[in-house]
Amino acid sequence: MGEWRTRPASEADVEAVAELRAVVLRADLERLGRYDEARVRQRLRDGFAPAHTWVIEVSGAFAGCVALRPAAGAHWLEHFYLGPHLQGHGIGTAVLRGLLERCDRDGILVRLNVLRGSPARRLYERHGFTLETEDPVDVFMVREPASAAG
Repeated sequence: MGEWRTRPASEADVEAVAELRAVVLRADLERLGRYDEARVRQRLRDGFAPAHTWVIEVSGAFAGCVALRPAAGAHWLEHFYLGPHLQGHGIGTAVLRGLLERCDRDGILVRLNVLRGSPARRLYERHGFTLETEDPVDVFMVREPASAAG
């Protein structure tokens, strides 16, 4: 596996991110009876905010993305996708750890939602996210900022 890095996203990244979203979420959305070929991409396009998004590159090539969107009283961790062939190699963990360290320094609460039954939930739980609420499709999680003394 090559070297990885993050860079700020731009509007030009939206289609690559939309396509990756469709690939990464397909199995979970199909299991939940919610997969729609066009909608899965359009929802990303509608919510894509490059100012709060980073692209993950491996060996200089697009490999994933993550967004941290400021909101009232918290930041929302969104659009965290990594190519399936790169999952399980520590890249996602390292990216998430870096974002959470920044939020901890700033004392920021982090929220996210993950599809019910998604293996990604275990990653979030390992990093201190706890269940807030859930519905038949989504699990909403929250993480309090770690104390500086912790």
